[in-house]
Parts: sequence; C-alpha cells; structure tokens
Amino acid sequence: MANIKSAKKRILVNETRAARNKATRSRVKTAMKKVDAAVAAGDKAAAQACLTGAISEIEKACSKGVYHKNNAARKVSRVSKAVNSMA
Repeated sequence: MANIKSAKKRILVNETRAARNKATRSRVKTAMKKVDAAVAAGDKAAAQACLTGAISEIEKACSKGVYHKNNAARKVSRVSKAVNSMA
C-alpha cells in the first residue's frame, strides 16, 4: 500500500476512472448486443433504431477517451455493416 499522500490519491482517482470506463464499455457492449439481436430477429426497423443508439454510445466513449478512434470506427463499421446487409 502507498504511504505518500499523492500516491494514495492517485490510487483513488485510478479506481474512480476505471469504474467509469468499465461502465462506459458496458453501455457500448449492451447497445451493440441490441443491434445484433434485432439483426438476428430480422427486424430491420428495430435494427436501424438500435444502430443509431449504438453509434451514439460508441462516439461518446471515443470522445471520452475510453476507446481509441480507430477502435471506435471499427465498431461502428461492424454494426453498420450488419444492419446494411439485412436487405
């Protein structure tokens, strides 16, 4: 365990940020699962609706620094491709 005050604070800050990042990643995964479920069910309207929500969550996570921009772009591309291939 750290003895220096600044090190103790750093541990607390890191835990707080890790929890926030974990929650953000969880929201992104949930949104992507909703899109996948709609695609699997064959419901194009629901898939389109879920897609906009998923893209929004991914972009928010990217802007907060939770995901690298290329990682976010890849996720957006994959869910968009899944929905667009339903035709």
